[in-house]
Amino acid sequence: VSMVAPTDPAWTEFFATAGDAAATLVGLIIVAVSVNLQRILARPQLPSRAGAGIAALLLSLGVSLAALMPQTGAALGLEVIGFAAAVWMVQLWATRQMIVARSQQSRPLFELVIGIGIGQVQVLPFLIGGVVMLLGQGGVYWLATGVIVTFAAAVFNAWILLVEIMR
Repeated sequence: VSMVAPTDPAWTEFFATAGDAAATLVGLIIVAVSVNLQRILARPQLPSRAGAGIAALLLSLGVSLAALMPQTGAALGLEVIGFAAAVWMVQLWATRQMIVARSQQSRPLFELVIGIGIGQVQVLPFLIGGVVMLLGQGGVYWLATGVIVTFAAAVFNAWILLVEIMR
C-alpha cells in the first residue's frame, strides 16, 4: 500500500490555503461571539448556531490538513467520514436547539429552514467525498466543494453574529 498524499499534488496549495482560511474564519466567529456574547445568549437559537458554524469550519480545517498528510485515499476517506459524522451530530444538536427556540419565541419559519439548510449543506459534500474516496473513486472535488460551501456559510454566520444581531 502506497503512503503518498491521496490528492493530486496540484491540490496541495488549495488544501494548504483552505486550512489557513478555515483557521482564520474560526477566529472571526469566536471574536464575533465574544463581542456580542450577551445578545447571542439572549437568543436561544444563536449559541448553538455559532457552535455549529465553528464546528463546520473545524471540519474544513481537519479535512484540509488530513488531505495534506501522506496516507492512502481510503484512509483519508475514513478520516473525512469520521470528521463529518462528528460535525453532523453538532449540526443535528443545533437543529434541535433552533426548533425549540422557534417554538418558544415564535421565530419565523424561513429562519429555521435557512438555519437547518445551511447546517446540512455544509456537511453533506464531506460525507459524499469521504465515501467516494473510501471506495477509491476520487472524491477530492467533493471535499473542495465542502470547503467552499463552509466558507460561504461562515461568512453568512459571521454577518448574523456581528451585524444582524444589532438590529
